Amino acid sequence: MSGALSPAERLAWLRLARTETVGAVSFRRLLARFGEPGAALAALPEIARRAGRGASLQIPSAVEAEAELADGEAMGAKLLLSADADFPAALAALDPPPPLLWVLGQTDLLDRRAAAVVGARIASAQGRRFARGLAADLGAAGLVVVSGLARGIDAAAHEGALASGTVAVLGGGLADIYPPENEPLYEVIAARGCLVSESAPRRRAQARDFPRRNRLISGLSLAVVVVEAELRSGSLITARMALEQGREVLAVPGSPLDPRCRGCNDLIRQGAGVCEEADDVLRAIEGVTGFRAPPSPRFAPDADADISEALRERLFVLLSPTPVAIDELARLAAAPPGQVFAALVELSLAGRAELHPGATAALP
Repeated sequence: MSGALSPAERLAWLRLARTETVGAVSFRRLLARFGEPGAALAALPEIARRAGRGASLQIPSAVEAEAELADGEAMGAKLLLSADADFPAALAALDPPPPLLWVLGQTDLLDRRAAAVVGARIASAQGRRFARGLAADLGAAGLVVVSGLARGIDAAAHEGALASGTVAVLGGGLADIYPPENEPLYEVIAARGCLVSESAPRRRAQARDFPRRNRLISGLSLAVVVVEAELRSGSLITARMALEQGREVLAVPGSPLDPRCRGCNDLIRQGAGVCEEADDVLRAIEGVTGFRAPPSPRFAPDADADISEALRERLFVLLSPTPVAIDELARLAAAPPGQVFAALVELSLAGRAELHPGATAALP
């Protein structure tokens, strides 16, 4: 869509983004197929039914969407849609971009050059000290520091960058301060930095919200620095997403005797840059000035395609909990990629598949 959206279109956009089973990938494809959110909303129940959904699709009412708008505005927050001119350029360049954001504080920070500093919640004193100092040095060099407001490394990074500018990305809504002991830090960031969330303002964070939060952390940043992380860590998910987004990834090396360093050491083993000081980050992003808009969708749904039940069921059988590339599904199903993608969108709306950034699909 181009041009400023009317209040009715913004409300429809919010309702579509909050509809059960509509993620960032299917949201973008639905807009591409139907042209505007109101038409997509009208078509959703039939699409989901046709793809095998038994229960009715839960679409927020206009009253519910208006209540969310009122909640955010009462906090002093601003709703940014990915169609808005002031939507952060770094996130608009993602494929797909998040459909919307709630932001609170100094929103100009979202369009400045940034680096993320993330790591273990149960962090060592040395790790926290390093994160705090690194963030302060990055801020002094003109970078905004992005992190997730978790305890440990995240909190230390925010503290180090308070004077220069920091962005906290939340898993829950803007009213969900977690962990509770970070409330004083939250208040300072709300006043002097910026808080960001994809969730409704009153939503309490759930486990499935944190990968989405991590994607925003890396998406806002030119580089992601992991300070401490175990081998199975959310920080490593952030690092993986950064690589998928074309961002730089650096890690702080540590003792092989400390489990909190094994994830960082493994990242370095796989090719991540070594971070011992802020200059390492500055060298990694030297010459990178901004972000380009994503290319046209590789697998654009064919609006005129008559997606057969046989194709949907053939694709459903091919899916597993492990994401598989859509071009591989098209090859195995012996069907055109456009029709395969359109069928996967329908299966996702029925709750029978999940579409992931990077043109992959899996069972939910």
